[in-house]
Amino acid sequence: MHTSDPAMDYSVDVRRLDAFSAEQLYALLKLRIDVFIVEQACIYPELDGKDPQALHLRLLSGGETIAAARIFAPGIMAACVKVGRVLVAPGHRGRGLGRALMHDVLSTCARLFPDQPIALSAQSHLVPFYGTLGFTATSAEYVDAGVPHVDMRREAEG
Repeated sequence: MHTSDPAMDYSVDVRRLDAFSAEQLYALLKLRIDVFIVEQACIYPELDGKDPQALHLRLLSGGETIAAARIFAPGIMAACVKVGRVLVAPGHRGRGLGRALMHDVLSTCARLFPDQPIALSAQSHLVPFYGTLGFTATSAEYVDAGVPHVDMRREAEG
């Protein structure tokens, strides 16, 4: 458990898709659909066939997924590490969990894929947030599933 903020105790879980129980998988996919399709009113193939190739990082509190992201090893989605489907559950926003999630993502990437840059596709309004984490824009703004995005990259440390 992380205890730097008593109101934000959580555990970090990283696993491949085939290691999820049916209930855990259902909860993760439901949360992603609730956020990316329902809340953001985007019609796109959330279940894109890429989840079996990813590592799924979740922040858990009392067994509930409160934040999540998926991580692809270099060579799967890009030449470098690729991070996507980054989200914080609606009822848990405003508590710094996005930053906590990304710190856990970055430390997991550094541990599993040392000396590798990390790429992501940021919703445009989140570019300043990702910038505080060392990411820089590598593309002009473009629209993906009706939402403005910018490709970003964080160079390998060390």
